[in-house]
Amino acid sequence: MSYRPDPSYFTGSLAEVDPAIAAALEAETARQREGVELIASENLVSRATLEAIGSPMVNKTVEGYPGGRYYGGAEYADVVERLAIERAKELFGASYANVQPHSGSQANLAVFLAFLAPGDTILSMDLSAGGHLSHGAGPNISGKWMNPVHYGVNEDGWLDYEDLKAKALEHRPKMVIAGGSAYPRAIDFETFRQVADEVGAILLVDMAHWAGLVAVGAHPDPLPHADVVTATTYKNLRGVRGGLILSGRDDLDRKLDAAVFPGVQGSVILNAVAAKAVCLGEALRPEFADYAHAVLANARVLAATLVEREVDVLTGGTDTPLLLIDLRKVRLTGAAASDALEEAGLTANKNGVPDDPQPPKITSGLRFGTSAGTARGFGEDEFTAIGHGIADVLESMTSGDQVSVASRIRAMVGEMCERFPIYTSG
Repeated sequence: MSYRPDPSYFTGSLAEVDPAIAAALEAETARQREGVELIASENLVSRATLEAIGSPMVNKTVEGYPGGRYYGGAEYADVVERLAIERAKELFGASYANVQPHSGSQANLAVFLAFLAPGDTILSMDLSAGGHLSHGAGPNISGKWMNPVHYGVNEDGWLDYEDLKAKALEHRPKMVIAGGSAYPRAIDFETFRQVADEVGAILLVDMAHWAGLVAVGAHPDPLPHADVVTATTYKNLRGVRGGLILSGRDDLDRKLDAAVFPGVQGSVILNAVAAKAVCLGEALRPEFADYAHAVLANARVLAATLVEREVDVLTGGTDTPLLLIDLRKVRLTGAAASDALEEAGLTANKNGVPDDPQPPKITSGLRFGTSAGTARGFGEDEFTAIGHGIADVLESMTSGDQVSVASRIRAMVGEMCERFPIYTSG
């Protein structure tokens, strides 16, 4: 039986072939153009990155590493992956980099496989204190396969280093993990190194939420202290969704490579690796340093504005691109507040706070980030206005004028987004 592809298979546009999906994608693009993105785990990639992720490299399947693939036809796949590896090493001053992990969680899982066995004890920040799901939370594979023990934060929301030390001495973990997804302050990596050494543990630092700042010296660097560092290529690295594994040690290459492939992954998503290479190359340019420093400055301005408006900002500020607010004093939930902000054109995410009485789908907090807004050009003036807009929306939820305030803030957001356009066709 013979087959001839329909001529439109290689030439038809998405709008022609699948109008329903095309319409949804166009609507999402419009949403991003017309609203202010404040979700800390999101950003806006470059046009070049979009081209890389949508390139015919998506057709190629390979397993293994450059120079040692299990499939043929890998010449250009090797070029792409080697570029990504070398750029990651140069950007972070690492002696080892693996660019294959499909996500930050997958990178963490590979590190666990490299150093741990099921049932081993790990010590990490509690999810309710700002830790990450993949660091030993109960519903995650890391919490089901390992024996997780958690340190927390004090009553003011700051990392409790005495709790860290006490838990390490009591439980003798095989791995200590620093980093989280909703902790706004810089972490003392030297203390973590001392704690890990005292109990003979591997130190893993997950820097997903501030990797871009580390790259330019705007945040303390974990590489000199950690055995292994994981990161994501989105957030403030401004790339596609994916993970990285880095190390300053020169004796872990084979162990970590084998843990990624064939340990927890099979084929490489080559178009994603190509897009990672693009964002890493962009991060090596002088312009990126200006961007990363502006991300931090904008986060601090946003936090200061909210504090000025008597919004309860966890720890009173931030050293990272994210900040967390506690809504319990004003008797609001994160779910309701995030919905109200979205009506006003400000997209944020509900988030748990320490000792949160609400379930994860409701929460008592909100998390904000400045990476995406900074990418489109917002500066301190814009984030000051955004901070006042957030405070106005929260106040309106208890004063009864929510509709009129949302309309006013949405008009401000629309004008701001018009001044800083993204993905224009011209």
